[in-house]
Amino acid sequence: MIVGAETLDDAGVVRLTPELALVQTLDFFPPVVDDPLWFGRIAAANALSDVYAMGGTPLTAMNIVGWPQELPPSVLAQVLRGGAEKIAEAGAILVGGHSVRDKEVKYGLSVTGTIHPDRITTNAGARVGDVLVLTKPLGMGAAATAMKLDKLPAEWIEPACAQMAHLNKGAALAARAVDCRAATDVTGFGLMGHGRGMAEASGVTLEFQASALPLFPVAAELAAQKLTSGGATRTRAFLGATAEIAPGVDAARAQLAFDAETSGGMLICVAADRVDRLLAELATQGTPCAVVVGRVVARQGEVRVRLA
Repeated sequence: MIVGAETLDDAGVVRLTPELALVQTLDFFPPVVDDPLWFGRIAAANALSDVYAMGGTPLTAMNIVGWPQELPPSVLAQVLRGGAEKIAEAGAILVGGHSVRDKEVKYGLSVTGTIHPDRITTNAGARVGDVLVLTKPLGMGAAATAMKLDKLPAEWIEPACAQMAHLNKGAALAARAVDCRAATDVTGFGLMGHGRGMAEASGVTLEFQASALPLFPVAAELAAQKLTSGGATRTRAFLGATAEIAPGVDAARAQLAFDAETSGGMLICVAADRVDRLLAELATQGTPCAVVVGRVVARQGEVRVRLA
């Protein structure tokens, strides 16, 4: 085992030969949108993202399904079709899966990828002076919450679904091209939670610039209406004194920084002299955004992540 659970990284990595290792992960969750096809796409993209965050290439995937007996199989077929689309887009192969009867719909994937043992991107490589880049706007927790309550304006439903279903494949290729220091995907623990994981593993503090955080167009408005997910409050409480918010930071932006992201972008840590090349590579790959959101500073007491 090269990467295990010690640093709470995005996936496990096991060496097979001096030039080949397997990246292994799984992820599944209840529906975040009403449309079964979009749900399948989003859940699959979210699961594949862990392999991309490690710098790997997805190889195979297996479906994980929990399904209520009273729901018609035709709806499940749409979920699986959406997942299959994303698996194919990733260049991976669907090799099967498993389903159980459940009171609540659940779907996701178990994914195996490949990587060279010397090219693994962990969450433990951030160094003082490095720059932090984000590849998707924040706000998907708020958008998904608003959708469930029928409070997301109709014109933003499909753009939100499309962002969540966007693979982090291009972000991973760009990060690999510049030999990034560290990376993680921003999902259930939000930017601050996953940033804390990177800071803890690397022995540093991550400082995010609140005004620089890219937001989904209606995210700030939703946050101001308190339409963020329950994950925002839970993560903020869990991080406690390890997360610091500077005086004057906009409350809505702070809430979105802690909020859970559904199939969020990659947080990439890169040496300062390579950031311009990374931004150019991300533009070439067509990532939803490519924005410098902070920097890595020396460990400062108990604080692991700071929003300034």
